[in-house]
Amino acid sequence: MKGALLLAAGYGKRLRPLTDVLPKCLAPIRGRPLLEYWLTALAEAGVERIVVNTHYKSELVEAFVAAGPFASRVTLVHEPELLGTGGTLVANADRFDRGPLLVAHADNLSIFDVKAFSDAHAGRPAEAALTMMTFTTDTPASCGIVTTDRHGLVDGFHEKVADPPGDRANAAVYIVEPEVVALAREVGRPVVDLSTEVLPRLVRRMATWHNATYHRDIGGLEAWRRAQSEFPGPVPIAPAPDPWRRVLDERVPEAEASIAALLAAEARP
Repeated sequence: MKGALLLAAGYGKRLRPLTDVLPKCLAPIRGRPLLEYWLTALAEAGVERIVVNTHYKSELVEAFVAAGPFASRVTLVHEPELLGTGGTLVANADRFDRGPLLVAHADNLSIFDVKAFSDAHAGRPAEAALTMMTFTTDTPASCGIVTTDRHGLVDGFHEKVADPPGDRANAAVYIVEPEVVALAREVGRPVVDLSTEVLPRLVRRMATWHNATYHRDIGGLEAWRRAQSEFPGPVPIAPAPDPWRRVLDERVPEAEASIAALLAAEARP
């Protein structure tokens, strides 16, 4: 697996007021932006081509990537109008060689063995068109909960329901085959949602791989704050010169005060 698509274009409304100053993919965890965690992990695993879509506060993402050590392997694709997760997959599929592609929401914070995930996909049941990473969630009603059959194939998909049948959740990290792109294209619109318009068509054709190390959706301020203390590391080492420091100093000098205030708000009794 040589390619990855990182979905990083959203507004991050549930992360406001943090996302009033930063795009959600640059939300800092222990002083380093989320996107850096993904780029570091993928580069260390030998992923050669990484595409990152942008929209909200795209100039900050562009500045961070351009000044950092991953610029040569990252292609930034600006979406003037958001295409949805499936629409972005369709729009960028031709940027990669035909074959398995890792697709991930870049507002997740995850520690996993990229090679083990890729190997699990390679050994999936023949009928599976994708492999979904799963994790055990402490907030089942806010996640897409999955159930599986004895072969590990998804046989039930429950997207943010009040009383879900378990706590094994879709991590929104996938390795997909070209057939998944074709199904998204069949929707026939530029804007397509992967989780509601494509994945339900693949019930019993989705393999699973469970991340038992660490995974958290940084979708809201509570999750963002919790990750600061619970994340087991490692934290990416800042390169010299540091592109994150440059973005903060030159582009959004007000961000550090906002970050500090939001973290202090949690600490107050």
